[in-house]
This record gives sequence, C-alpha cells and structure tokens, in this order.
Amino acid sequence: MPVDMQLLRELAERTLEGTDLPGLGRRIEGKVRDSYVGEKQRTIVVTDRVSCFDVVVGTLPLKGQVLNQAAAFWFEKTRELAPNHLLSVPDPCVSIVKEVEILPVEWVYRGYLTGVSSTSIWTAYEKGARDYCGHRLPDGLHMHERLAEPLLTPTTKAEQGEHDELTSRDEILRRGVISEELYDRAAALGHRLFAAGQAWAAQQGMILVDTKYELGLDDRGDLIVADEIHTPDSSRYWYADSYEAALQEGANPKSFDKEYVRRWLVEERGYRGDGPIPEIPLDVRCEAAARYIEAYEAVTGSAFEPNTEPPEARIRRNLGV
Repeated sequence: MPVDMQLLRELAERTLEGTDLPGLGRRIEGKVRDSYVGEKQRTIVVTDRVSCFDVVVGTLPLKGQVLNQAAAFWFEKTRELAPNHLLSVPDPCVSIVKEVEILPVEWVYRGYLTGVSSTSIWTAYEKGARDYCGHRLPDGLHMHERLAEPLLTPTTKAEQGEHDELTSRDEILRRGVISEELYDRAAALGHRLFAAGQAWAAQQGMILVDTKYELGLDDRGDLIVADEIHTPDSSRYWYADSYEAALQEGANPKSFDKEYVRRWLVEERGYRGDGPIPEIPLDVRCEAAARYIEAYEAVTGSAFEPNTEPPEARIRRNLGV
C-alpha cells in the first residue's frame, strides 16, 4: 500500500527519541533501543532513533514500530531453526524478552561486495585489501558482486558512542574473547539463519545482502538469538529485479534499509561518523521512513498499520507504568 508521506511529515514532529520508565527496572540506553532490566526478563523499547556509522544521527517517524514488528515477525518465523529471547509484544514499539548473557561479538554475515562505511567490505576491497576479517578475496571483483559464499566477518561490540571494530575468528580466539567451541557453534547458527533469511527474501523478490546477529547464552548454556533479526536496521535488502542492471551499470541496486540515510550522509555531507552530525532534512527523514515501511511490507507480505498515538503515553498505558 502507498505510504502516506503527509502523515510521515506530521509524525516526524513527535518521534520517540527516548524513554524514561524507571518502574520497569534498570535502564540501559543503546543506539536505538532503551532496555529496562528486571530479574529474569527485560523490556526493550525500540525508539525512532537512527544510527549510522555507530552514531545516532537523528530520528525517523514510525521507525521503532517498523523495527519491533519486523523483528517479531522474524523471531516467530525462525523459532524452529534457532531459539530466541522474545516472550511477548505488548506495544507496537515494545518487546518483553528473556534475559540472556550476550556474547561480546557481533556476528556479521556478508553475501555481496558492497557498502559505503569505512569498515565495509567494498571500501576495503576498493582500497586494495584482499584479506578481510580472515577471508582471502580474489582480484577482479566488482562493486555489489555476489561473493562465492557468505562470509562471517565478526566485529567487536563497542560502548555507546564508540565504533565497532572489524576482527576475525583467529583474533577472537587469540584474545580469549570466547572459546573455540562456542565461536564455531555460534558461527554455524548464524550461517543457518542467514541462509534461511536469503531463501525467504528470494521468495519475496528480494535479496538479503548482509545482516548481523546478536547471540547470547541462557541459564542452561543454550545459544539464543537476541536483539533483532533481519530488520531494515540490521540488514541490507535489494530488489532482486533491479540487481543485474545495477551491477552491469555500476549503479546502486534499489534498496530499502538505512543505507539510504548512510548514502545521503556520505554523498551530500561527506559524513562518515566523525565530527559534527549533519542535520537530516525532513524530506530525507520521511523518505527513509517510507523505505523502512516498504521493507516491512515486502519482507512480511503484510500491510503496515501505523499507530499514530503519541508513543510515550501509549507505551505507558500498554505497560501499566
């Protein structure tokens, strides 16, 4: 269904930038999510903040609702493939989840040679690097080309305001971040999830280009998928029918994820995560929001139903706080 751009302009004036809900537990602020930690579960509020290059650069209308509902869709769809932390969704922007011990690694899977960030595989390759996170890349590849097989390119988990750093299996094991057995178990789980995500995307006429997973351990030592999965924030999607032409022309395949915001920051403002944060114009914010909604509908096959109530008051009512 066509996105109502006038509605997005109106909602852009009252986005959910942050929350203060002390009755839910100890608050932990992430780049996009505000988490409230209880004894055995936590409440995750997905705000409208948008993070690019590991920096919060502003807000997008309805982004929190899109992300929370997209994650819920994928958690349910992959539940038989991998256990996850989701318990309930009491509000469009809120998930109640089981508390797990998050592994100190982000599990990034890449299927294509692409990206505009300073740490992207294409940026490194274009500069002449042929060893990327422990993987040897051949000469002669082109921007946006499909890799021979999906690559796991892990990163460290940075504190708020800091940048995640590329690493490798060998480096993680050398530093004793996690054990070899746990690393390989988590890596295999991620590969299964990425393959399943790519297969579903293909059925929907899309390409799941890359993604990242947060994995944790529950109190029995079982691996649990946490945070989000295959959302427009954690993943890059292209339209399958635009891919071949874009590859031949050296153009960017049509996408619907936060890559639109990243590209605007790089191409229009020369911003890659350092220095003053440029103000993102209203039209760019609304176009980005429309792409998030389009991504949700394309992935799930369901129409997105925006909740236009003031978000913080609605969350307080739905959570009883």
